[in-house]
Amino acid sequence: MSIGQDLMAGPPPTHLPEDPAAAALAEGQERHAVARQFPASPFAWAALAGAAAEQQADPVTIYAYARVGYHRSLDMLRRSGWKGHGPVPWEHEPNRGFLMCLALLALAARSIGEDDEWERCSTFLRDSSPTAYDQLLTDLG
Repeated sequence: MSIGQDLMAGPPPTHLPEDPAAAALAEGQERHAVARQFPASPFAWAALAGAAAEQQADPVTIYAYARVGYHRSLDMLRRSGWKGHGPVPWEHEPNRGFLMCLALLALAARSIGEDDEWERCSTFLRDSSPTAYDQLLTDLG
């Protein structure tokens, strides 16, 4: 242990790599086409879930899109060194696909009465990024 090492600091923030789907979506490419082209992309699934939420689609549809993005995100987080907890900052833009999926999953779970999942996902979001929690659950919820 080095002198001055903070034993209470916790794990370092996780920063996901750039997501090519984010650029495709920003260019205006159709969401379903982007998800077909980049099926591992959290941004693609977040875009589908977000569009379904904006269109007031069946909450089960929103839940399904967000759940896929959430699981694809977990794969990426683990490959990026995440150990199951610790900060995933909103300020690092490539993390936003994961955080949006997690927020949309939480909200969809609440809307279908899956209270345990709402609690788990909203707590996970708050623990991962208080900024994302404040922004997304306010904006989306």
